[in-house]
Amino acid sequence: MVRVGLEGNLFLDSAMVNLYMKCDALVDAKKVFYGMREHDAVAWTSLISGFAQSGNGKEVVLLFKEMLRTPIRPDCFTFSCVISSCTEFEWAVEQCVLLHAQAAKLGFDLESSVVSSLVDCYSNCGKLDWAVSLFSGTLERDVILFNSMIAGFSKNLQGEEALMLFLKMQEGGLVPTDRTFSSILNACANLVILQLGRQVHSSITKIGWGSNVVVATSLVDMYSKCGSIDEALEKNSISLTAMIMGYALSGRGIDGLSLFEELMGEEGLPPDHVCFTAVLTCCNHMGLLDKAVQYFDKMKREYNLDPELDQYACMVDLYGKHGYLRKAKKLMEEMPFEPNCVMWTSFLGSCRLYGEVELGREAANQLFKMEPYSVVPYVMLANIYAEAGLWGETVKVRKMLREKDVKKSTGCSWIEIADRVHVFSVNDTFHPQLQDIYAELEKLNLEMREGQFVEPALKSLFVSLDVSSEVG
Repeated sequence: MVRVGLEGNLFLDSAMVNLYMKCDALVDAKKVFYGMREHDAVAWTSLISGFAQSGNGKEVVLLFKEMLRTPIRPDCFTFSCVISSCTEFEWAVEQCVLLHAQAAKLGFDLESSVVSSLVDCYSNCGKLDWAVSLFSGTLERDVILFNSMIAGFSKNLQGEEALMLFLKMQEGGLVPTDRTFSSILNACANLVILQLGRQVHSSITKIGWGSNVVVATSLVDMYSKCGSIDEALEKNSISLTAMIMGYALSGRGIDGLSLFEELMGEEGLPPDHVCFTAVLTCCNHMGLLDKAVQYFDKMKREYNLDPELDQYACMVDLYGKHGYLRKAKKLMEEMPFEPNCVMWTSFLGSCRLYGEVELGREAANQLFKMEPYSVVPYVMLANIYAEAGLWGETVKVRKMLREKDVKKSTGCSWIEIADRVHVFSVNDTFHPQLQDIYAELEKLNLEMREGQFVEPALKSLFVSLDVSSEVG
């Protein structure tokens, strides 16, 4: 271009920016872009979308703000790229709301691609009701928008709503894509509905998505979580990782570790962080602390992988379950991340298990700051105090619960029997076999008492129930 004198041509320069971004040559793309005499919407959008695809959300937002200071107006594709990049920020919701307002101001708020990105962002940020409201208010819905809403329901554990919307999508004549099937299989896995999962698998085979890596991995995950892991047969690094996690969740951690060794040996597939999380989960469920320490060290030593928060969380949980609370605390202090709610809750549970009052108080105080309206740390700390005979402290925690008006959500579980899903909740009085169920529970309770199946961790069961009964 330079040799033949075409440098400075707006059309060609914009195409060059687009080319460099698609080749992941971000520095070269910016160099060409800022060397252009003038810019058009294509050049701006190419640059922004390139950084969005590379996962650099901060740069995307900065470029978008810079674009708004120019006479060039963003189009619907620009908004979609920027909105999709917001989810990595702590202030994602606020940023998404601002972008939503800006899109509405320019008349793009009804565009399918923009609505889909907003639904994705709101769903990922836990604002599912906002996503549903936006979806419901959109008259023209394409497969991309349906996929976003179905994925939103699935991610937020609203599996029944995801399945109903999937049926509505099919009734409208829209053809499911790999993303559709991935979300629906995830919903089946979370609801543990094996028969429906098999029906979805049949549809996947008919349509021809069975060889798609994303769909195949979702199938493995679904069969694993539904307790039918032997039906999951696809082999690639992603699906094998899902199978390892499935073995862990099915109580077959040894099989999971054997599969990992196969992954490293015969298959020769390199493990990633997600794979090591699955391996450590196998160790966790089987109580294999020494084995977990070996794998944790192997991450850095043999595979040059710096442990991330999920792997640290597995190790903290394992140390805690084995009573090494000081080691768990030290690991949290030394890791290059701030402990999250899951980690502190796990640590608090271990403190309760071993009657560690001081460390338990510290963990609970951390959770009070991070999740002030969660009932869990209050109940667990009250139980720790009660088990230690510190009734004065127990009363204080109960008073805190009453003052904050914290309510405990109703526990719920379900099981599929003979192609029918049975749902149970605490103090359930509606199930048609209610009397039989409570009679069987009473029988099990008596057998446990007579057999003296009372582990140290269960000695405080009745105290715990007494404390919990004061909540909600």
